[in-house]
Amino acid sequence: MKVLLLLVTCLSLTACIFGQSSEVKRAEKILQNFQCNNIESNQLATSSITNFHQQALAVNKEKATTYIEQYKNGEDLFDIPLDEVVQQKYQLYKQACQALGGVSSAKEQIVIGASDENK
Repeated sequence: MKVLLLLVTCLSLTACIFGQSSEVKRAEKILQNFQCNNIESNQLATSSITNFHQQALAVNKEKATTYIEQYKNGEDLFDIPLDEVVQQKYQLYKQACQALGGVSSAKEQIVIGASDENK
């Protein structure tokens, strides 16, 4: 009976470790998309709105990176999976990028161009 309990406990811990590992991998994959292209910062008009969006770019990417590092260090910060938290930060990042006239990733440019050809 003790052996069975020990086996179940080991399997549970192993599943938790692998579950966290896949969450981290998915979150890191999302983090790779945090790219804002086609923005000439020296050509942007200086305004409070522009500054707000530029700060949003930096802050959301920094927070996502910090969350991943903290999660790797064993800190469980949220009630939802890490990759969902990073995805939410990516959505905010993407909105700020678009508000500045940029494109958030090269992959999205390809997808948009491919859909335009099919019309």
